[in-house]
Amino acid sequence: MRLNYLTLFIFLLSFNISCNNSADNSSENNDSTANSDKEIPKAIQLFNGEDIDDWIPKIRFHEAGDNYANTFRVEDGILKVRYDDYEGDFNDRYGHLAYKDPFSYYILRIEYRFVGEQIEGGPGWAWRNNGAMLHGQDPATMGLEQDYPISVEGQLLGGDGESDRPTSNVCTPGTHIVLDGELFTPHCQNSTSKTYHGDQWVTADFVVLGDSLIQHILEGEVVLEYTEPQIGGGNVEGFDPEVKKDGKILDKGFIHLQSESHPTDFRKIELYDLADYKDDAEKIDEIVKEILMN
Repeated sequence: MRLNYLTLFIFLLSFNISCNNSADNSSENNDSTANSDKEIPKAIQLFNGEDIDDWIPKIRFHEAGDNYANTFRVEDGILKVRYDDYEGDFNDRYGHLAYKDPFSYYILRIEYRFVGEQIEGGPGWAWRNNGAMLHGQDPATMGLEQDYPISVEGQLLGGDGESDRPTSNVCTPGTHIVLDGELFTPHCQNSTSKTYHGDQWVTADFVVLGDSLIQHILEGEVVLEYTEPQIGGGNVEGFDPEVKKDGKILDKGFIHLQSESHPTDFRKIELYDLADYKDDAEKIDEIVKEILMN
């Protein structure tokens, strides 16, 4: 009997240890799953498909918040740039729509297309031309007659059906960048992208890592990259001199969408915030590769 009791005791002790180990392993697995979930940040939908309540319009000759002639509107789940309510021609009323919060480290994904005809009076270079302004100026600090926010523009262009016209270029209203190790002071630089003709939807990704790196990406391929965006140069008018401090490095700012005279549709504007990983270059590289694969 004593042996049987001892055997039973050992069995129960072993069973208890086994159960505890299983519980610990389960907890570790759950923690591992939770950590895994945190590795890839969820997309923030900057455009909710219903309204632009989280966005601030700033159209030249109008105060920030005044969406002149319903330039920016939401119809059928699409954010549209339109000019059918304008009185007269375009008259240099360049417009921008800024998301309410600034960002620093992120991946921005935009799905866009050009449609219809350019409004009368729009400049020739603005035909099928729009842009995503990165590290942009706070719209509340823009002058009444200011044409562009001080920013770095991810330029979006559409093709004419025949000629080469790359998209995801860079332009620099009131800014400079460092390109191939040299300070780049001209206004625009073309990317190596192909041309997207017609009214097709195009997905453009922008990897923005503070002031250390900005990449323009199409179909998973880097078509342009540069570093050290900074205030400087011209190609912007009507600004407050107190805001345009030449030489200041831009490591964060507002995201603006443009209204340069050609009707444009946006059906997705989403952002992956990488700020929590800014000190871990290896992790950021992992996350960027994972997101761009999807």
